[in-house]
Formats: sequence, structure tokens, C-alpha cells
Amino acid sequence: MAEQKKIAFLVDTEGIEQVELTDPWTHVEKAGGVPRLLAPKLGEVRGFNHLTPADSFPVDTTYADAVADDYDGAVIPGGVANADFLRMDSDAVALVKALVAAGKPIAAICHGPWLLVEADVVRGKMLTSFPSLRTDIRNAGGDWADQEVRVCDMNGWTLVTSRNPDDLPAFNREALKAFGLE
Repeated sequence: MAEQKKIAFLVDTEGIEQVELTDPWTHVEKAGGVPRLLAPKLGEVRGFNHLTPADSFPVDTTYADAVADDYDGAVIPGGVANADFLRMDSDAVALVKALVAAGKPIAAICHGPWLLVEADVVRGKMLTSFPSLRTDIRNAGGDWADQEVRVCDMNGWTLVTSRNPDDLPAFNREALKAFGLE
């Protein structure tokens, strides 16, 4: 039997848009993948339904202990606070750079691409996001467009991006393809 694909879900400790974590997580599991929750510290992280606190989720490993070669891809959920805190975490930024250098696919939704901007990996990539990130992405050298989902294979790695929770069906479909889980 082939080894299951392990997909890293990159989050901060709170402010995660819960459905942007749980919906892709469920799709990865149903497709036979193994989702793993990575955060700045062990313990639990808090999801949010927009601004309302929601469920807690156990962390599998920290960014400081994560190794890009242990994962077959990554998902970066949104949430304004989650993404803003996450992009300030040097270990999370280093992990993203390592995933990109290894050619691993990354799927980022809503505000999630802020971490990609901070890691300086969007130059030459076509992507979408929550509209408020448009200028940041363009200033970082990315080609931003208001689309349900964008898939970009340029620069030696696959990037799947979407704008918001309404785009989750398309986001999940394309992320599973990128991860080889379709």
C-alpha cells in the first residue's frame, strides 16, 4: 500500500476562520490524506466564525519542530487575525520558504496568502485572495485577480488560492488535485 500523503495545516493560536480549516481538513481525510495541524506552540488553537470564537483544535507539532520534507503539501486557512499573527512568526515563514524550495504544493485561502507574501514567494505567481490583500500581493510581485480559484504552477511549485469561504468547493477540489489526492 502506498504511503499516505501528509498535509500540513498552518495556523496561529487563534483567529482562524474555522470553516477554512475544517472543510479542507475533512476533504483531505476523505481523500485518504493525513492532515496535521502546525502552530507556533503545542496545545490547542481557537477557530472563529468570522469574529465569534468557536471550537478548539489540538496542535500536532510546532513550526520550530516541523521539517518541510515530512509533508507532501500545505494548507493555509484565513482569518484576519490568524494570517496577521502567522506572517509575523519567523518559524512559519521559514517553513513556507522550505516547502516552496522543495517544490511542495501550497493551498491558501482568504487572508492566508499574507504568509506567502511575507515569505517572499509570490513573485511571478498568479493568485487570488480576500480583496484587501490585492495591493500587498501585487507589491510582492504576484499577479492578483478576483476569481473563485486560481491554480499556478509557475516557479517550480503549485499554488492554489481562493478568496473566501464561499469558494471552498472549488478550493478543495483544486487543492486535492495539487496534493495528488483526487
